[in-house]
Amino acid sequence: MLITDPAFNYDQYGHQYSGYRQTDPRIAAFVNEALGQAQTVLNVGAGAGSYEPADKYVVAVEPSKVMRAQRLKRDKVPAIDAKAGDLPFDDNAFDAAMAMVTVHHWPDIRKGLQELRRVTKGPVLVMTFDPGRLDHFWNARYFPELIAIEKARYPSIDFICDALGGNSRVIPIPIPLDCTDGFQEAFYGRPEAFLDEEVRRAQSAWGFLKEGQEAELVQRLAGDLASGGWEQQYGHFRHEPTFTGALQLIVTMP
Repeated sequence: MLITDPAFNYDQYGHQYSGYRQTDPRIAAFVNEALGQAQTVLNVGAGAGSYEPADKYVVAVEPSKVMRAQRLKRDKVPAIDAKAGDLPFDDNAFDAAMAMVTVHHWPDIRKGLQELRRVTKGPVLVMTFDPGRLDHFWNARYFPELIAIEKARYPSIDFICDALGGNSRVIPIPIPLDCTDGFQEAFYGRPEAFLDEEVRRAQSAWGFLKEGQEAELVQRLAGDLASGGWEQQYGHFRHEPTFTGALQLIVTMP
């Protein structure tokens, strides 16, 4: 599948984004540990500010005016209007940098990652979804067209590590059952959430489906929920305290 423009139009569709995509403190703990003793942190593709550490000096970069406005409503630092591929900062300007579930929106991912490395003298953190593990989640059965789109957008873990250079470690992130960050895997034990249009609007992949396809995919799940088919095969997920799927945190040192 060819995705000619991987960027989701947050200015058009992201007005309610921050209401459903919020920092989950248990996931944030992995981010904070990886940032270590860094005092100055650059957040690129910062969105509404999820996972920005409260105890460090944060500089945020976000090209969407709608997302920048949501930051102010959440009392986050104002974001600079810039893009990952051309960061307006000197070499080694920051102790650490982070890109939280954003690289798949960048037109030139390699260039953006190299820019992150250029302006950072310490760890670079990239939270992303491993495209090789996206079909480990039950939604691949109900939404295969959606998963195909996701696989086409997300770079491989090896690609990210290679672009950043240095020494990388990859940390699989366990997702809690009551996760407050509304990406797809967050609802592994709460399938009814996918029937809510606002939840889907906060998951960018839905915006790349063909016209009329979204309703078809949602009906597949709705039908199995009504018949008990989902419960029979996947109901045990409602009681699993965590799910470790495609969500990964890549931490690269120079």
